[in-house]
Amino acid sequence: MKLTFRWFGENDAVPIKYIAQIPGIYGVVTALYGIPAGEIWPLDAISKLKGAAESHGLAAEVIESVPVHEDIKLGLPSRDRYIKNYIETLKNLGAAGFKCVCYNFMPVFDWVRTDLKLKNADGSTSLAYREEEIRKLDKNSLSLPGWDESYTKEELSGLLESYNAVTPRKLFENLVYFLEALMPALEETGINMAIHPDDPPWEIFGLPRIISAEDGLDKLFAAVPSKHNGLAFCTGSLGAKRANDLPRLAKKYAEAGRIHFAHLRNIAYDGDLSFRETAHNSASGSLDMFVIVSALVRGGFSGYVRPDHGRNIFGEEGKPGYGLYDRALGAAYLNGLFEAAEKMVANS
Repeated sequence: MKLTFRWFGENDAVPIKYIAQIPGIYGVVTALYGIPAGEIWPLDAISKLKGAAESHGLAAEVIESVPVHEDIKLGLPSRDRYIKNYIETLKNLGAAGFKCVCYNFMPVFDWVRTDLKLKNADGSTSLAYREEEIRKLDKNSLSLPGWDESYTKEELSGLLESYNAVTPRKLFENLVYFLEALMPALEETGINMAIHPDDPPWEIFGLPRIISAEDGLDKLFAAVPSKHNGLAFCTGSLGAKRANDLPRLAKKYAEAGRIHFAHLRNIAYDGDLSFRETAHNSASGSLDMFVIVSALVRGGFSGYVRPDHGRNIFGEEGKPGYGLYDRALGAAYLNGLFEAAEKMVANS
């Protein structure tokens, strides 16, 4: 596997020189920020970003993410223009040497939490989701942590209304249309698309969810059989749905060559539809990370991995879930899990 770390570019509160000091780190997962969804990413800006990583001895081969314009998800007539722009961005990414694009097809919100700084007993803070708090919110006047600066209340209300007529079936059809249009560019560049599961993996505010479990993934891979159509295996997102058997899914999709990227983090269940994010180790949460990693290895997975959201610890301030310290600890832990699992498989 190739161990990576999320880096938000030159304005990231975590300096890239610190990321380069994490043992076993291969590269960074990054993106261009500030470019509106649907616009073409310029090759010179992409190359500059890649060069900044490589100047610190880090590979830059994964983009997370190139946002999918809402018109594509909605299936509006304007989608073809935005898909064309997406294709040009892929070609520019391929020319710069990027190999994988993590993306999502979630309407409006690509993640939802009710608390970005839940205080834990040890003094650390975590991201958390409480279903009972979501149910108290007025869909027509939403205020959500992390999203209040993304939309005005009027913009958000209008966008939610536009999805009233979009069924899960229609959203799935729009996803297939999008991916089929990308295939020639993916074949040309060699880039793999890795879809991120719904986060959380159930319906929120009446918005359809289609990548939440095995049936949706099987349906997608059957509809678009090219191996360039793959998965970002996120243990936190898929794991929030208790019915998902993560070790079995990890092995199944690794064997099928569909897992191009893995987000590995732990969560603790706080009710049927509520959870909080924890330290990465198995004992801290509800997921057995060693069993999951072992399943990936047994399935032949050799792709990109990153420690996903971490707690804010040691008094570190900054972007919730994306501090340096806990993610660095998570990276070291995952490195150990993979080394053990790989040696066990090799010696079996």
